[in-house]
Amino acid sequence: MRRQLNTLYVTTDGAWLKKDGANVVMEVEGAEKARLPVHMLESLVCMGRVMVSPPLMGFCTEQGICVSFLSSNGKFLARVEGPVSGNVLLRREQYRRTDDPERCALIVRNLLLGKVHNQRAVLGRALRDHGEAMAATAHGELTQAHERLRRISVRLLQERTLDVLRGLEGDAAQTYFGVFDHLVRVKDAALRFKGRSRRPPLDAVNALLSFLYTLLTHDCRAALETVGLDPAVGFLHRDRPGRPSLALDLLEEFRPFLADRLALSLINRRQLGPRDFIQLDNGAVLLKEELRKTVLVAYQERKREEMRHAFLDEKLAVGLFPLVQAQLMARHLRGDLEAYPPFLWK
Repeated sequence: MRRQLNTLYVTTDGAWLKKDGANVVMEVEGAEKARLPVHMLESLVCMGRVMVSPPLMGFCTEQGICVSFLSSNGKFLARVEGPVSGNVLLRREQYRRTDDPERCALIVRNLLLGKVHNQRAVLGRALRDHGEAMAATAHGELTQAHERLRRISVRLLQERTLDVLRGLEGDAAQTYFGVFDHLVRVKDAALRFKGRSRRPPLDAVNALLSFLYTLLTHDCRAALETVGLDPAVGFLHRDRPGRPSLALDLLEEFRPFLADRLALSLINRRQLGPRDFIQLDNGAVLLKEELRKTVLVAYQERKREEMRHAFLDEKLAVGLFPLVQAQLMARHLRGDLEAYPPFLWK
């Protein structure tokens, strides 16, 4: 099992990355600021105005290290990687499955069962830990949303049609994000959640969520490539040029657990505030550079925590969970597992 924790994030504007022997060297304005052996890396993520030398790019592709480029606010721009490797028979079965609506729907159903279960877990934990301190209206709305998500889970178990499953996923998202603001315990008006907004995010909470989703998508894509699956061909998300559809499928199970909960913790513990965001003329809200570093550190620390995986019944580092789920999906496609077991947060 390959470790998923060895990702190097470079966020310093104007940084120049180059190869020196078997090391990655970061220079800023001609001065060396950091050095890291390449054998310690599995991926390199460059955020903002970061430049990479051609020799380093070539060396990374030879070593199986993917280099991703993101904008300063976390939007995916490009990815440099070497020759595609993996089991051709596994990928052919993946392609056949996506072309078979009935068999595809069985995987989508389990993916969504995991996502809705984990959304309920977020709401349930908030009710359990802070319900007594909530206003009666907020407590009531959270309780109703928690119950509605349970009913959606029951319907998911009964459905076998892709369009219906996607519709139920939309209902679940509307229910979940409809009460998400009640989970933000900070009273500052600048940190209120006003509904999910993307491209661009229109408030601080959305900016933070979008940034975390981008980091998590990167990890899901790396996990899928590690086990030989094609991250561009998904089951829930339709194929679109340039979109890692299967990585977005896998992401759904982890959004509540790895991104939403972390965003809430950072806000409620006051590890960030209104001054950590900037608002552009078009209404978009972005994270400042220093906040990006704070979030990256918190995200990496979260991945190092250990938790028991419900299906395997083993205690693992959280950062390995996307790889485990990718392996389980590959085993299902090969016929070793009757169904894909989703990630369930307990």
